[in-house]
Amino acid sequence: MMIRFDAENGGGNGGVCRVTPAPARQRKVSFGGESYVEAGSALFTPPLNFAMVDYGIYRSGFPDSANFSFLQTLNLRSIIYLCPEPYPDANVEFLKSNGIQLFQFGIEGCKEPFVNIPEDKIRAALKVATNVKNHPLLIHCKRGKHRTGCLVGCLRKSQRWCLTSVFDEYQRFAATKARVSDQRFMEMFDVSSLKNLPKSFYASKRYKEYA
Repeated sequence: MMIRFDAENGGGNGGVCRVTPAPARQRKVSFGGESYVEAGSALFTPPLNFAMVDYGIYRSGFPDSANFSFLQTLNLRSIIYLCPEPYPDANVEFLKSNGIQLFQFGIEGCKEPFVNIPEDKIRAALKVATNVKNHPLLIHCKRGKHRTGCLVGCLRKSQRWCLTSVFDEYQRFAATKARVSDQRFMEMFDVSSLKNLPKSFYASKRYKEYA
């Protein structure tokens, strides 16, 4: 089954996206942050704070069993998990049954002023996230706000986004919980070693084949 993803906000900044499977199915799932209903009356519920980051890259809060049917429509190959706690048994079983690889980079979820974002883990997670062999890929932590926001923010810097746009996207998901320490980390993050990354993964050979 082929699925086409269209970002409607001019750059995949976590706005409205649309999932349209092959015409034979005549099924369309539109999502804006809560529940999705397809034409055939089946209900799909995305994880908290779910959004499309770029072609083949998604973000969210922690998915539970109610979200599994929705995640199956993404045909995920990989999940980047940014919490230190073990993955729940139900989620591990879901990954196994769907052939999804788990990459865990445990970052403690501390509150200010005790926030410590390990740069080495962010860099390691970026290496996984930017490898198209791991796409389609979902990035998540607990709420999809701070740890996920920092990783996506550093990805945006590597895609040559200006800081104003990086912070705007971060604040849209973090809302009233936005942290100065997170934004300072993203501002100071050195992307000079992350060379030759595309501004969008749409141009990669992998997605040209399915356009």
